[in-house]
Amino acid sequence: MSRLALRTLAVTLSILFLGCLPASRAAVASRPGMLLVQEGDASYYADAFEGRRTASGETFSQTERTAAHRTYPFGTILRVTNLKSGQSTEVRVNDRGPFKETRVLDLSRRAAEEIGLTRDGVARVRIEVLAWGDPGS
Repeated sequence: MSRLALRTLAVTLSILFLGCLPASRAAVASRPGMLLVQEGDASYYADAFEGRRTASGETFSQTERTAAHRTYPFGTILRVTNLKSGQSTEVRVNDRGPFKETRVLDLSRRAAEEIGLTRDGVARVRIEVLAWGDPGS
């Protein structure tokens, strides 16, 4: 299957997935440079996960800008913005989660610090897909 066909499939599946979410939680992107936009609550990993394997097979590090998302392919690049503080950072999806149903994203400590999330532990965020990872992951 060609790279273009795989990307088309990934975008199509994402749009179908988003059709199942409440309108306030997800929307198809309308600005150039963004492929998809989602909003919801994010948290960050506990220090106990440092050095453990992620679902992608990488070793988790709190000092990297990484995230866990339930469905986005590994390697997907996201811009994450704390809606309260306005601070944003870019992360790469390398794990699955979060496993708390009310959350849409788990961040590494570094990414959480960059958007001012560590004080409260949970924050409402906007997630913008900037580049899709490998759809086979």
